[in-house]
Amino acid sequence: MNNDMSDATPADDSGAPAAEADRTAETRPAAPEDVAPPAPSVDAAPRPGTITLAATPIGNVADASPRLRRALECADLIAAEDTRRLFALARRLGVSVGGRVVAFHEHNEASRAPELLAAARAGSAVLVVSDAGMPGISDPGYRLVVAAVDADVPVTAAPGPSAVLTALVLSGLATDRFTFEGFLPRKAGERVRALTALADEPRTMVFLESPRRTHETLRAMGQAFGADRRAALCRELTKTHEEVQRATLGELADATADGVLGEVVLVVAGAPARVVDLQQAAAEALALADSGMRLKAAAAEVAPRAGARPNEVYRAALARRDADDA
Repeated sequence: MNNDMSDATPADDSGAPAAEADRTAETRPAAPEDVAPPAPSVDAAPRPGTITLAATPIGNVADASPRLRRALECADLIAAEDTRRLFALARRLGVSVGGRVVAFHEHNEASRAPELLAAARAGSAVLVVSDAGMPGISDPGYRLVVAAVDADVPVTAAPGPSAVLTALVLSGLATDRFTFEGFLPRKAGERVRALTALADEPRTMVFLESPRRTHETLRAMGQAFGADRRAALCRELTKTHEEVQRATLGELADATADGVLGEVVLVVAGAPARVVDLQQAAAEALALADSGMRLKAAAAEVAPRAGARPNEVYRAALARRDADDA
């Protein structure tokens, strides 16, 4: 047997014959030498002469954006709802606050705004942060933005976490149209009036609430909207003990009788479309008017039972009376 391998096809370093290696190489895509490297990210530092409203985590510190981190390090002036919480957040993020820090909360927003505007006019990068979420949403910021717009001072936002939107998308309720109602009045009478005004609101409604008042608020909502209205109680969003309870207002009120812990957002379904029989309501109003009641008063009495507005019943009654007289 001839052991001379000099005529055999030579192998490459991998042990494969050279010819086979050449064929394999031909099938590999060429290296994209002409492809440009990824473009560097835009500098996230806040712009000089501009007021930047930045969202902070609502629970999970990992939700902090790179832009927020950079802004905390580079802003010349930081207006914080609670300065202690700001420094605690910076420590958890591992960043150093580089600029001057001032308090900016609901009690001093009006008096502090001129200072922030003056700083921006002088070329400083001004950063505004609340304790959690986006400034201006049930937190200081709205009045400052109005003042900045009036003074022609540039304003921008560094978007991020939002308890309102997080609760909305987790609620299982319609998200195509919604309204944010913030905190309801603390006094029972004012709360009832506010909820009564929202009873016919067709859009999904989002409310913030204290855990101490959640049970009473759910009971009041059940009375104003109906205990069978669908809702969601969202608690401790983005945190370890995050919980979303989806049920009727009546069921949620029962479930919270022993109290609630943590930060709470309530999401309530909008009112169903009204089915109103105006002709029947008009007939009832005219019957009351025939018995001696003024027609406007009769329309106002009939309207709630019919699910209509008093002026709708009144106009329908006038039209029916004119048709009968014709």
